[in-house]
Amino acid sequence: MKNISQRSDCPVSYALDFFGDKWTFLIIRDLMFEGKKFYKDFLNSKEGIATNILSDRLKRLEGIGVVESKVYEKLKTKKEYTLTQKGKDLVPVLVEMMAWSAQYHEGLAVPDGFAERVKTAREDVIAKVLSKLD
Repeated sequence: MKNISQRSDCPVSYALDFFGDKWTFLIIRDLMFEGKKFYKDFLNSKEGIATNILSDRLKRLEGIGVVESKVYEKLKTKKEYTLTQKGKDLVPVLVEMMAWSAQYHEGLAVPDGFAERVKTAREDVIAKVLSKLD
């Protein structure tokens, strides 16, 4: 993968160099919360990602070690995508993003009481998400 030059030594800037577009976190979300594993699964997400963007983001996520792929045993022409440990370490980030969004915008597809559970039992929520990834 092509090296991405850092704009500064700021940690926020560093993270945005990798995750600063709308598609990257949606792919991670699909792996983390939706159980999606195959290219076609990601294409069927409601946000409607284009094939060239999806391909690029999956390669990019593999290149930085957030996602890994392997040949699917049942159908050798398919790749199965999973989060690496580095990807799983993003669970708290996405949980916080979801809780923040639920707090400030009603009507989102977030389980009832999710934001409150994150406030009162953050580690339990994170542990539950991680247990489903293993």
